[in-house]
Amino acid sequence: MPENSPDIVLRDLTIGYGGLAVVSGLNVRLPGGKISVVLGGSGCGKSTLLKHILRLHRPISGDILLGGHDMFSLQGKALHCLKQRIGVLFQDGALLGSLTLGENVALPLREHTRLRDRAVREIVRAKLGLVGLAEFASYYPNELSGGMRKRAGLARAMVMDPDILFCDEPTSGLDPINAAELDQLLLELSRRFSMTMVVVSHDLASMRVIADYVVVLGDGRSLFQGSVEELEKTEDAYLRRFLDRMAQERDEPRLTMPRLDPSMMKIDCSQHLAGTKAVD
Repeated sequence: MPENSPDIVLRDLTIGYGGLAVVSGLNVRLPGGKISVVLGGSGCGKSTLLKHILRLHRPISGDILLGGHDMFSLQGKALHCLKQRIGVLFQDGALLGSLTLGENVALPLREHTRLRDRAVREIVRAKLGLVGLAEFASYYPNELSGGMRKRAGLARAMVMDPDILFCDEPTSGLDPINAAELDQLLLELSRRFSMTMVVVSHDLASMRVIADYVVVLGDGRSLFQGSVEELEKTEDAYLRRFLDRMAQERDEPRLTMPRLDPSMMKIDCSQHLAGTKAVD
Protein backbone atom coordinates (compact mmCIF):
# COMPACT_ATOMS: atom_id res chain seq x y z
CA MET A 1 0.00 0.00 0.00
CA PRO A 2 1.16 3.60 -0.62
CA GLU A 3 2.92 5.29 2.26
CA ASN A 4 0.37 8.12 2.36
CA SER A 5 -2.50 5.89 3.42
CA PRO A 6 -3.53 7.57 6.70
CA ASP A 7 -3.30 5.86 10.07
CA ILE A 8 -6.01 6.36 12.68
CA VAL A 9 -4.65 6.84 16.18
CA LEU A 10 -6.74 6.74 19.36
CA ARG A 11 -4.69 8.12 22.23
CA ASP A 12 -5.76 7.74 25.88
CA LEU A 13 -9.31 7.89 24.58
CA THR A 14 -12.38 7.67 26.83
CA ILE A 15 -15.78 7.91 25.14
CA GLY A 16 -19.38 7.88 26.29
CA TYR A 17 -22.45 10.01 26.76
CA GLY A 18 -23.27 12.64 29.34
CA GLY A 19 -20.00 12.08 31.16
CA LEU A 20 -20.72 8.35 31.56
CA ALA A 21 -17.87 6.33 30.02
CA VAL A 22 -18.71 3.49 27.64
CA VAL A 23 -15.11 2.66 26.69
CA SER A 24 -12.08 3.95 28.59
CA GLY A 25 -8.34 4.19 28.07
CA LEU A 26 -8.13 3.28 24.40
CA ASN A 27 -4.64 3.41 22.91
CA VAL A 28 -5.02 2.03 19.41
CA ARG A 29 -3.32 2.54 16.07
CA LEU A 30 -5.38 1.39 13.09
CA PRO A 31 -2.81 0.97 10.29
CA GLY A 32 -3.07 2.95 7.08
CA GLY A 33 -3.85 1.08 3.89
CA LYS A 34 -5.26 -1.91 5.78
CA ILE A 35 -8.68 -3.24 6.75
CA SER A 36 -9.15 -2.96 10.50
CA VAL A 37 -12.16 -4.66 12.10
CA VAL A 38 -13.50 -3.36 15.41
CA LEU A 39 -15.19 -6.39 16.94
CA GLY A 40 -17.26 -6.99 20.03
CA GLY A 41 -20.62 -7.95 21.42
CA SER A 42 -23.77 -5.83 21.37
CA GLY A 43 -23.45 -2.75 23.57
CA CYS A 44 -19.66 -2.95 23.87
CA GLY A 45 -19.14 0.51 22.33
CA LYS A 46 -18.32 -0.27 18.69
CA SER A 47 -20.83 2.15 17.18
CA THR A 48 -20.12 4.66 19.93
CA LEU A 49 -16.46 4.62 18.92
CA LEU A 50 -17.36 5.14 15.27
CA LYS A 51 -19.58 8.10 16.12
CA HIS A 52 -16.75 9.72 18.06
CA ILE A 53 -14.20 9.16 15.29
CA LEU A 54 -16.66 10.82 12.89
CA ARG A 55 -16.92 13.77 15.30
CA LEU A 56 -20.61 13.23 15.96
CA HIS A 57 -19.78 13.26 19.68
CA ARG A 58 -16.89 14.77 21.63
CA PRO A 59 -14.74 12.37 23.70
CA ILE A 60 -14.77 12.58 27.48
CA SER A 61 -10.98 12.68 27.25
CA GLY A 62 -8.14 11.77 24.90
CA ASP A 63 -7.38 12.36 21.23
CA ILE A 64 -8.49 11.04 17.83
CA LEU A 65 -5.95 11.53 15.05
CA LEU A 66 -6.74 10.86 11.38
CA GLY A 67 -3.61 10.95 9.27
CA GLY A 68 -1.92 12.94 12.05
CA HIS A 69 -4.72 15.52 12.24
CA ASP A 70 -6.55 15.99 15.53
CA MET A 71 -10.25 15.68 14.69
CA PHE A 72 -11.30 17.99 17.51
CA SER A 73 -8.71 20.69 16.96
CA LEU A 74 -9.47 21.34 13.31
CA GLN A 75 -11.98 24.06 12.48
CA GLY A 76 -13.48 25.73 9.42
CA LYS A 77 -12.15 24.82 6.00
CA ALA A 78 -9.43 22.53 7.38
CA LEU A 79 -12.09 20.36 9.08
CA HIS A 80 -14.25 20.49 5.96
CA CYS A 81 -11.33 19.28 3.84
CA LEU A 82 -10.57 16.41 6.21
CA LYS A 83 -14.21 15.30 6.21
CA GLN A 84 -14.14 15.20 2.40
CA ARG A 85 -11.41 12.54 2.67
CA ILE A 86 -13.79 10.26 4.62
CA GLY A 87 -16.45 7.91 3.26
CA VAL A 88 -19.07 6.18 5.41
CA LEU A 89 -21.18 3.11 4.67
CA PHE A 90 -24.01 3.28 7.17
CA GLN A 91 -25.59 0.15 8.63
CA ASP A 92 -28.86 0.50 6.69
CA GLY A 93 -27.34 2.15 3.62
CA ALA A 94 -29.02 5.47 4.59
CA LEU A 95 -30.33 6.06 1.08
CA LEU A 96 -32.97 8.74 0.54
CA GLY A 97 -36.14 6.98 -0.56
CA SER A 98 -37.34 9.87 -2.74
CA LEU A 99 -34.20 9.79 -4.90
CA THR A 100 -33.00 7.20 -7.41
CA LEU A 101 -29.77 5.32 -6.78
CA GLY A 102 -27.99 7.58 -9.24
CA GLU A 103 -29.26 10.69 -7.49
CA ASN A 104 -28.28 9.27 -4.08
CA VAL A 105 -24.74 8.52 -5.22
CA ALA A 106 -24.45 11.95 -6.86
CA LEU A 107 -25.33 13.87 -3.68
CA PRO A 108 -21.75 14.31 -2.33
CA LEU A 109 -20.52 15.42 -5.77
CA ARG A 110 -23.26 18.01 -6.09
CA GLU A 111 -22.63 19.31 -2.58
CA HIS A 112 -18.83 19.42 -2.57
CA THR A 113 -17.70 19.89 -6.19
CA ARG A 114 -18.19 22.21 -9.16
CA LEU A 115 -18.47 19.37 -11.64
CA ARG A 116 -20.90 19.73 -14.52
CA ASP A 117 -23.87 17.39 -14.82
CA ARG A 118 -22.22 15.26 -17.50
CA ALA A 119 -19.13 14.66 -15.38
CA VAL A 120 -21.27 13.84 -12.34
CA ARG A 121 -23.26 11.29 -14.34
CA GLU A 122 -20.07 9.64 -15.61
CA ILE A 123 -18.60 9.33 -12.10
CA VAL A 124 -21.88 8.00 -10.71
CA ARG A 125 -22.08 5.42 -13.48
CA ALA A 126 -18.50 4.33 -12.79
CA LYS A 127 -19.05 4.01 -9.02
CA LEU A 128 -22.29 2.06 -9.47
CA GLY A 129 -20.44 -0.15 -11.94
CA LEU A 130 -17.78 -0.72 -9.30
CA VAL A 131 -20.39 -2.34 -7.04
CA GLY A 132 -22.26 -4.12 -9.84
CA LEU A 133 -25.24 -1.74 -10.02
CA ALA A 134 -24.60 0.21 -13.22
CA GLU A 135 -27.93 -0.90 -14.69
CA PHE A 136 -29.93 0.20 -11.63
CA ALA A 137 -29.16 3.94 -11.54
CA SER A 138 -32.80 4.85 -12.22
CA TYR A 139 -34.22 2.52 -9.56
CA TYR A 140 -35.49 3.74 -6.21
CA PRO A 141 -34.19 2.18 -2.96
CA ASN A 142 -37.51 0.45 -2.18
CA GLU A 143 -37.29 -1.37 -5.50
CA LEU A 144 -34.08 -3.15 -4.54
CA SER A 145 -33.01 -5.90 -2.16
CA GLY A 146 -31.18 -5.22 1.08
CA GLY A 147 -27.89 -6.37 -0.41
CA MET A 148 -28.27 -4.05 -3.39
CA ARG A 149 -29.04 -1.10 -1.11
CA LYS A 150 -25.88 -1.83 0.88
CA ARG A 151 -23.83 -1.87 -2.32
CA ALA A 152 -25.46 1.39 -3.43
CA GLY A 153 -24.56 2.91 -0.06
CA LEU A 154 -20.99 1.74 -0.65
CA ALA A 155 -20.95 3.39 -4.07
CA ARG A 156 -22.03 6.67 -2.48
CA ALA A 157 -19.36 6.31 0.24
CA MET A 158 -16.74 5.83 -2.50
CA VAL A 159 -17.90 8.56 -4.88
CA MET A 160 -15.47 11.21 -3.53
CA ASP A 161 -12.50 8.80 -3.69
CA PRO A 162 -11.94 8.85 0.10
CA ASP A 163 -8.67 8.10 1.83
CA ILE A 164 -10.56 6.54 4.76
CA LEU A 165 -13.67 4.36 4.52
CA PHE A 166 -15.77 3.51 7.58
CA CYS A 167 -18.30 0.67 7.39
CA ASP A 168 -20.86 0.23 10.16
CA GLU A 169 -22.03 -3.41 10.35
CA PRO A 170 -21.85 -3.88 6.55
CA THR A 171 -23.08 -7.51 6.60
CA SER A 172 -25.85 -6.95 9.13
CA GLY A 173 -29.21 -8.18 7.81
CA LEU A 174 -27.71 -9.92 4.78
CA ASP A 175 -28.02 -13.59 3.94
CA PRO A 176 -24.75 -15.59 3.88
CA ILE A 177 -24.31 -15.32 0.11
CA ASN A 178 -24.83 -11.54 -0.03
CA ALA A 179 -22.66 -11.11 3.06
CA ALA A 180 -19.83 -13.07 1.42
CA GLU A 181 -20.19 -11.02 -1.78
CA LEU A 182 -19.96 -7.78 0.19
CA ASP A 183 -16.85 -9.07 1.97
CA GLN A 184 -15.23 -9.81 -1.37
CA LEU A 185 -16.19 -6.35 -2.62
CA LEU A 186 -14.52 -4.71 0.37
CA LEU A 187 -11.39 -6.78 -0.21
CA GLU A 188 -11.33 -5.77 -3.88
CA LEU A 189 -11.70 -2.09 -2.99
CA SER A 190 -8.90 -2.42 -0.46
CA ARG A 191 -6.59 -3.94 -3.07
CA ARG A 192 -7.42 -1.49 -5.87
CA PHE A 193 -7.46 1.82 -4.01
CA SER A 194 -5.20 3.61 -1.57
CA MET A 195 -7.43 3.76 1.47
CA THR A 196 -7.63 2.94 5.14
CA MET A 197 -10.73 0.89 5.92
CA VAL A 198 -12.37 0.49 9.33
CA VAL A 199 -15.19 -2.04 9.65
CA VAL A 200 -17.33 -2.11 12.79
CA SER A 201 -18.85 -5.58 13.12
CA HIS A 202 -19.83 -8.54 15.27
CA ASP A 203 -19.69 -10.89 12.26
CA LEU A 204 -16.95 -13.42 12.99
CA ALA A 205 -17.08 -15.00 9.53
CA SER A 206 -16.62 -11.61 7.89
CA MET A 207 -13.79 -10.69 10.25
CA ARG A 208 -11.91 -13.88 9.37
CA VAL A 209 -12.15 -13.06 5.65
CA ILE A 210 -11.38 -9.35 5.46
CA ALA A 211 -9.39 -8.26 8.54
CA ASP A 212 -5.74 -7.28 8.43
CA TYR A 213 -5.96 -5.96 11.99
CA VAL A 214 -8.49 -6.57 14.76
CA VAL A 215 -9.53 -4.62 17.84
CA VAL A 216 -11.91 -6.35 20.25
CA LEU A 217 -13.91 -4.18 22.65
CA GLY A 218 -15.57 -5.46 25.81
CA ASP A 219 -15.98 -4.70 29.48
CA GLY A 220 -15.51 -1.00 28.74
CA ARG A 221 -12.00 -1.36 27.31
CA SER A 222 -9.87 -2.86 24.57
CA LEU A 223 -9.53 -6.60 25.15
CA PHE A 224 -7.33 -7.36 22.15
CA GLN A 225 -5.34 -5.69 19.39
CA GLY A 226 -3.50 -7.60 16.68
CA SER A 227 -3.85 -9.88 13.67
CA VAL A 228 -6.56 -12.45 13.05
CA GLU A 229 -3.97 -15.20 13.50
CA GLU A 230 -3.00 -13.85 16.93
CA LEU A 231 -6.65 -13.55 17.94
CA GLU A 232 -7.41 -17.13 16.94
CA LYS A 233 -4.61 -18.33 19.24
CA THR A 234 -5.84 -16.46 22.30
CA GLU A 235 -6.44 -18.34 25.52
CA ASP A 236 -8.38 -15.49 27.15
CA ALA A 237 -11.62 -17.01 28.53
CA TYR A 238 -13.96 -14.26 27.28
CA LEU A 239 -12.38 -14.07 23.84
CA ARG A 240 -12.56 -17.84 23.47
CA ARG A 241 -16.28 -17.81 24.32
CA PHE A 242 -16.79 -15.00 21.83
CA LEU A 243 -14.84 -16.66 19.03
CA ASP A 244 -16.37 -20.10 19.64
CA ARG A 245 -19.90 -18.67 20.10
CA MET A 246 -20.31 -20.20 23.54
CA ALA A 247 -23.02 -19.00 25.89
CA GLN A 248 -21.93 -17.84 29.32
CA GLU A 249 -22.86 -20.25 32.08
CA ARG A 250 -25.58 -19.10 34.45
CA ASP A 251 -25.55 -19.73 38.18
CA GLU A 252 -29.16 -18.71 38.77
CA PRO A 253 -32.14 -20.64 37.35
CA ARG A 254 -33.88 -19.12 34.36
CA LEU A 255 -37.06 -17.28 35.18
CA THR A 256 -40.34 -18.81 34.07
CA MET A 257 -42.42 -16.64 31.78
CA PRO A 258 -45.92 -15.83 33.13
CA ARG A 259 -48.70 -16.64 30.69
CA LEU A 260 -51.68 -14.46 29.94
CA ASP A 261 -54.99 -15.77 31.35
CA PRO A 262 -57.39 -16.33 28.39
CA SER A 263 -60.33 -15.28 30.59
CA MET A 264 -58.88 -11.74 30.64
CA MET A 265 -59.23 -11.35 26.86
CA LYS A 266 -62.02 -9.06 25.64
CA ILE A 267 -63.02 -11.63 23.02
CA ASP A 268 -63.15 -15.37 23.70
CA CYS A 269 -61.29 -16.48 20.57
CA SER A 270 -61.75 -20.19 21.32
CA GLN A 271 -65.51 -19.85 20.75
CA HIS A 272 -65.12 -17.86 17.52
CA LEU A 273 -62.57 -20.27 16.07
CA ALA A 274 -64.34 -23.47 17.16
CA GLY A 275 -66.68 -23.57 14.18
CA THR A 276 -64.08 -22.74 11.54
CA LYS A 277 -62.00 -25.20 9.61
CA ALA A 278 -58.23 -24.95 9.76
CA VAL A 279 -56.43 -25.00 6.39
CA ASP A 280 -53.87 -27.78 5.97
